[in-house]
Amino acid sequence: MFQWVPWVSVALVTLPMPLVFLALFLASTTTESAAVYFALGLVSLGIGAVIGIVIAVYMLLWKRRWLAKLRDRLAADGITAAELPWFESELSSAERESLSQLNQSNSLLADAYCETLASRLTASRLMARAKSELLKLERRQNRAQEISGADATALIQELNDDRSQMEIMMAEASSRLAEAQTRLQNIEAAASRNLTQTETASMLRRLTSAQEYLPLSLEMARAEGETFDGVAESPSENRSQAE
Repeated sequence: MFQWVPWVSVALVTLPMPLVFLALFLASTTTESAAVYFALGLVSLGIGAVIGIVIAVYMLLWKRRWLAKLRDRLAADGITAAELPWFESELSSAERESLSQLNQSNSLLADAYCETLASRLTASRLMARAKSELLKLERRQNRAQEISGADATALIQELNDDRSQMEIMMAEASSRLAEAQTRLQNIEAAASRNLTQTETASMLRRLTSAQEYLPLSLEMARAEGETFDGVAESPSENRSQAE
């Protein structure tokens, strides 16, 4: 629905009035009325196109916000491999290409790659959230230190504890992200290695068969040569017997 509704809305908003004026233009009996209907049709087409484009842009932006909120809800408890298609926009072009190649060549490695991609996305989102929370905590600490006329020691201590926890979370997320990226590289290397070995083995088998069996054209040429030599030797043998 999100894919086709914006563009259908453009057609529904743009075309009805111009079609009405086109029918009136074709049914008009005088030149003046035909010119008026033709002009009104062009004006309504332009206005309808502008309104339709505005509606389409609004719906596309609404779709983008809705999908972002949906992804946030899905990622709240961690991203799974089954939920990965919803996060395709957050994958890099190299990751999308590798996943497509693995789906075509090796389904087992493709499943492992999806699981690792889900872990990588979860770690990346956790790091982004930790960075955002650290910035908020820094601003709160700055405001707490500017408080005068009240004892803000307990508040500052709580904010420091929160910052320490966020830094630990960010370090853990960074470690998990590095592990996921390393695992992705290992899977890509394994897939490339298997594919290269398969192609190499196929080429070697073809070369071996080509060396063991001569092409049919060479066999025919050799047979024709032997037959020609036999025919050429027969007259000379008959001549020697006659002498």
